[in-house]
Amino acid sequence: MNICIPVENNDGLESRVCGHFGSAPIFMIVDCDALTCKAVKNANQHHAHGMCQPLAVLSGEKLDALVVGGIGMGALMKLNAAGIKVYRTSQPTVQSTLDALKQGRLEPVTPDTACAHHHPHP
Repeated sequence: MNICIPVENNDGLESRVCGHFGSAPIFMIVDCDALTCKAVKNANQHHAHGMCQPLAVLSGEKLDALVVGGIGMGALMKLNAAGIKVYRTSQPTVQSTLDALKQGRLEPVTPDTACAHHHPHP
């Protein structure tokens, strides 16, 4: 299973999870079976509200799921339409997020739980 986790830095499994999908500097693609990480720079990090282009940034990556701290409705709908499941995490690192996912402790993001607007991030 390949998952994408938006992160603040490129420290492999110890990377810090970013609070919001679209404004993450890096997308960490994790092969959950091999526990390998691939960092993909988010060239669309600075975008106008509602203009996040997740599939363009992640094109060519085989993804089964995305795990985020927060995500807007537009990005959620685009990912769901592409058959990519989206889960919410409050875990601080990629490793702790993977552990929570494997333990079934992450909830799917739904239209009711997606962010209604972008929040500033440190």
